[in-house]
Amino acid sequence: MEKFQSQGKMLHARRTVCYVVLVILAILSLFPFYIMVINSTRSHPQIQSGFSIIPGTQLWLHIKQFIKPERWFDIVGGQQVERKVYGTSYPIFRGLGNSLFIACLTAAVTTYFSAMTSYGIYMYNFKGKKTAFKFIMAVMMVPTQVSTLGFLKLITDMGIINSYIPLIVPSIAAPVVFFYMYQSMEATLPYSIVEAARVDGSNEFYTFNAIVVPMMKPAFAVQAIFSFVTSWNNYFIPALVISDKKLWTVPIVIANARSADYMMFDLGVNYTLMTAAILPLIVIYFFLSRYIIGGVTAGGVKE
Repeated sequence: MEKFQSQGKMLHARRTVCYVVLVILAILSLFPFYIMVINSTRSHPQIQSGFSIIPGTQLWLHIKQFIKPERWFDIVGGQQVERKVYGTSYPIFRGLGNSLFIACLTAAVTTYFSAMTSYGIYMYNFKGKKTAFKFIMAVMMVPTQVSTLGFLKLITDMGIINSYIPLIVPSIAAPVVFFYMYQSMEATLPYSIVEAARVDGSNEFYTFNAIVVPMMKPAFAVQAIFSFVTSWNNYFIPALVISDKKLWTVPIVIANARSADYMMFDLGVNYTLMTAAILPLIVIYFFLSRYIIGGVTAGGVKE
């Protein structure tokens, strides 16, 4: 009896230590975000003066810099005339809308078409199946920077540069997402369910959308989150493709704020921009995270 009691005490002590370590790690992980939010409420001189965990009072002043109108002037008849053009030096709200539009479409097409490709290779036995799989894996090893020049020349010749098309359409081919979805199908999608649907007269497109997709909601949610975050944080390709200020995404807005000249540079504004850029990611994560945990094949037939 004493032996079981001692083992129970040891288990309780280990569990307590694990919880303490997890709490410490959580605090260390969230602390940089807390400092970023705090600095977004402080002025540039206050941030330069040193570290603080107490919020400031400058947040509204930083936000006002995003919504105030710019002043543009034209020369008319030898005189300087102000032109009313409404925008901001840091168009963060327009950038948030642009990034949200691109990231949502990118996550949708990347996840859906990668899953469809995985389904085709997983469920069908055809000549060259292994070759196709290896080719897709080989494409995954090619860095984006290697094909940048050819990509820019192609979209320039097609007349779609300085638009969102080069940022959304190429995301259909995502070898990393394909590989993850293929692995998920191997682990959670029984052949018997698809075969039963075929016997009942279901066509392949309906089977994929009505049976496979609902069964793989957790995998879809995980890849949608990753694809959304990747597209949201993407700076390299949008900076090369987009030149119109109205089409800027959030990373481009932040980069331009950071590269401002010495007289215009403001750390408080930069921290506010970064805080505004992270908030949508948190909302998207909490919206989709409930699909991650749960049984993928609930009610499914095991092989």
